[in-house]
Amino acid sequence: MSPTLKKYALFGLIVLAFIAGTFLPTRGRDADVDVTSTPFVWVSPSPTRVPANTPVGVSISDDPLKDRVIAAGRYLMRQQISNGELSYQVNFITGERAYSPLSLRLMGGTGALYTICRVGSDLQYCASGDLALKYYLKDLVSDPEKFKGACLYSEGSCQLGSAALTVDTIYKRWQATGSFNLDEWNLLDVAMELGYFIVSMRKPEGDFYHAFDPHVNGLADADYFAASFPAQSLMALLELYEMTGQKFWLKQAREVNAYMVTQRVTEDQWHAYAFNKLARLDSLSKSDIAYAKKIAQVIVDGEVRSLNPQNASLSSATKIEGLAALAQTFYLSGAEHEWLDPEIRAFILFVQARQIPNNNCSWELAENALRDFDGGVFNSCEEPTIRVDGLQNWINGVTTYLEYQAMIK
Repeated sequence: MSPTLKKYALFGLIVLAFIAGTFLPTRGRDADVDVTSTPFVWVSPSPTRVPANTPVGVSISDDPLKDRVIAAGRYLMRQQISNGELSYQVNFITGERAYSPLSLRLMGGTGALYTICRVGSDLQYCASGDLALKYYLKDLVSDPEKFKGACLYSEGSCQLGSAALTVDTIYKRWQATGSFNLDEWNLLDVAMELGYFIVSMRKPEGDFYHAFDPHVNGLADADYFAASFPAQSLMALLELYEMTGQKFWLKQAREVNAYMVTQRVTEDQWHAYAFNKLARLDSLSKSDIAYAKKIAQVIVDGEVRSLNPQNASLSSATKIEGLAALAQTFYLSGAEHEWLDPEIRAFILFVQARQIPNNNCSWELAENALRDFDGGVFNSCEEPTIRVDGLQNWINGVTTYLEYQAMIK
């Protein structure tokens, strides 16, 4: 073989090796792994790491509601265990407590502590959030031989929503402190690794796999489904774009959103948050705005807002989140937004009637109960429990509303 032919043959072998090493999922290189059972599809190269952006300050309206948000944060911090773990649920009548192994709910509560830190300009809440975040990051799993990025392992799997809400928690910490340093952790690196995992869980048509087993052969669970996970992941991708400025994350988010706006409209507060971020960071199409308006209308029509003892404050708090995020979205996009304000206020009044010391159930609460559980939001007169996920919905929803109020003044 001539030297020229040898050179071209060697070049061809290099190209083939590059294709095999780049476009095949890592796990698919092992003969005993069924590649068709895995979620990993080629999407595009990972972005080059660059210095993080600086957070843009978001004003908070000086409203009495701000004090109730901070009171909810005091409750979260007061109930926190010394190792950092957050109290998941407490019955403040019987004293019975429940703890959840599911990091999804508790990571949301951790993010809420950083929101309180920003709202109240009080670093003790950031310190409390750091204690919780370090506790939950111990469940972070990474195995380059089996999957891309990193995920949060709990209850036998890595759930898509857990990765997304961990990114959201890191984002909220960045908003409050402007920093990604936490002991040995570079939290921007953690967020990006979680982002790679989220992207790798995408299906070719635009949807996601919702759970993944990082052990054994590392397979996706095609039967696991949680309605909130796609929009939470969309929100996380946009937060990664805001933190890094890298178009890779915006491109992924755009593709996910293009699929989601073809699906049935639901009361999805996470998609509302994602629309809010798209409006701030980029722009919304006419079809995006039309879909967002449908979400708003579904939320408004979805439940009677009376103080019936059976009505749940937890679900009503998610409505505050969704409508407040959409009010911001419409304002930023030049669409009508004023009509949402009375609807948001109605839901706020409903939930606030369940925030201790308020109670619309006419319970006689002892002085120590009023002290220990002040700021907590209980679910209903038939379920006198304070849950961490209900509190984070209230904290984030009212904060988003106060941001909206500051925008329009």
